[in-house]
Amino acid sequence: MPHEPSDFRSDTVTRPTPEMRRAMAEAVVGDDVFGEDPTVAALEAEAARLFGREAALFVPSGCQGNQIAIRLHTSPGEEVVVEAASHTYDWELAGMAAISGVQARSIESTRGALDPERVRAALRPAGGFRPRCGLLVVENTHNFHGGAVVPIDHLRSLREVAREKGAAVHLDGARLWNAAVASSTPLAAYGAVADTIMVCLSKGLCAPVGSLLVGDREAMARARGVRKLLGGGMRQAGVLAAPGLVALRSMRARLVDDHRRAQALAQGLCGAPRTTTPTGPPDTNIVIVRIEGADARAVSEELKGRGVLALPAGPDRLRFVTHHDVDDGDVERAIAAFHAAVAA
Repeated sequence: MPHEPSDFRSDTVTRPTPEMRRAMAEAVVGDDVFGEDPTVAALEAEAARLFGREAALFVPSGCQGNQIAIRLHTSPGEEVVVEAASHTYDWELAGMAAISGVQARSIESTRGALDPERVRAALRPAGGFRPRCGLLVVENTHNFHGGAVVPIDHLRSLREVAREKGAAVHLDGARLWNAAVASSTPLAAYGAVADTIMVCLSKGLCAPVGSLLVGDREAMARARGVRKLLGGGMRQAGVLAAPGLVALRSMRARLVDDHRRAQALAQGLCGAPRTTTPTGPPDTNIVIVRIEGADARAVSEELKGRGVLALPAGPDRLRFVTHHDVDDGDVERAIAAFHAAVAA
């Protein structure tokens, strides 16, 4: 039989583990819209405990979690400070404008770490013809800065600036698990640097569906209403929460393997002619490579023909993401295919 493609497009392609499938089949369920699903309640309680916060809310996706948070912290006609290459700004279909009626004020950064002084200047009060800017969104790890980890001390500095300006902070932590493992930072430390935190279960942790929004009890009560407004109220959702519990309890420690493979992959890919990692060596599980003078889409098609899947991340850039469902053999295969594709 032909070899299944080595899929480096994203860690969203991971499939639930056998333990997760058993948990789904055996989950005790109830109607979560009525607050009666015990498995969802257990998942939310465990997430809140991990981050040292009062409550959490299970949501269908990370995008929805981010957009709920923006809606909680803003009023129509206000501004939100975002990093210029952030997911909330570039990859959520202008959701903050469509759903919350706010506009983004984007700031360039160094590897995803916003300059506190630039943030201080952007978090301005309403006055004259200018809108109030009362929310800062930070992303960690930062996807399009190559999975870069924003250090916890830097996040603390941003939190202090926001407090000084009377602004809220939302942490888009879709891959915060990776940041915590790579930097040996306790999750509770991240819980202290933002008013709300969104974390995904369906990327590196292999759960099939779902994310969590974490924060204070009152905020999560309001978030439940916004989730319903956005069509995210799920009924017997315990069948989805059960693999999320497995993810939290047994899948976080293994992320070190993904990081190790990303480092080996980056080193191997950069051995090809004209190839560099413009965002630097990977901190976590994302590798972005630039091929000087190449068409990234053409290279990705050439790779596909050789049994390796990767996504264009710009005209001359490709993104590879390591995860549970690729192993050392897939990394070697990707390196060999990439060298052949660049030479073609």
